[in-house]
Amino acid sequence: MALLEVNQLSIHFGGVKAVQNVSFAIDAGIVYAVIGPNGAGKTTLFNLITGIYTPTSGTIKLDGESIGGKTPNELAQRGVARTFQNLQICMNMSAIENVMVGAHLRLDRNLFKAALRWPSIRTRDHELRQEATELMRFVGLQDYLQARADSMPYGALKRLEIARALAMKPRLIFLDEPAAGLNTRETQDVDALVRRVADSGITVVLVEHDMKMVMNLSDRILVLDYGKKLAEGSCIEVRNNPDVIAAYLGAHA
Repeated sequence: MALLEVNQLSIHFGGVKAVQNVSFAIDAGIVYAVIGPNGAGKTTLFNLITGIYTPTSGTIKLDGESIGGKTPNELAQRGVARTFQNLQICMNMSAIENVMVGAHLRLDRNLFKAALRWPSIRTRDHELRQEATELMRFVGLQDYLQARADSMPYGALKRLEIARALAMKPRLIFLDEPAAGLNTRETQDVDALVRRVADSGITVVLVEHDMKMVMNLSDRILVLDYGKKLAEGSCIEVRNNPDVIAAYLGAHA
């Protein structure tokens, strides 16, 4: 059984059919990329699967269980995390505090105990800070352990957002354009990080316009065009697909 199964998924905004009858399955432990021209429906597809939007029709299953219509918090409890095209960083917090926020679902929400600073709460805070420290090292941000988020360069903030998503301890992570706006060196850093995430056993679903990065990382690729599934397959199959070349990749891809 596939980890994630999407069947005939659609969403309409008035008369606009943003995603139309898209079906695919993702096995555990792979890097699965979603590509397509601007406006193809890639981020909308992410928003449907991760609970931002409710589908007009179709089904989404995680380990055989329907998750269509679940909230992002409910999905996080099931091991689904994501990042966004635009940074969702709390700039008035420290870098390590941002990572700790990612573990909020594992925090003790008993406000009375928290107010009294019971030993269990203090112990949990210490454990979360240690986890956040290790995650920052994992994403290559060990030099920013004491930094405020608003003092960090953009490329580091992109990796910080990935660290925060990893703090949720996901088994499936959606990365929406993790290399957007980065220079060549920063893109290489993110490329290597995504591979480390996948090698750690987390299934990665990736939207990215950097085709060199996509072809380097991906085990399978889904191509969308005007909200519809245009093609799916290995890197070689997609690269050589004439419909994909015409719609997106071009002769220089």
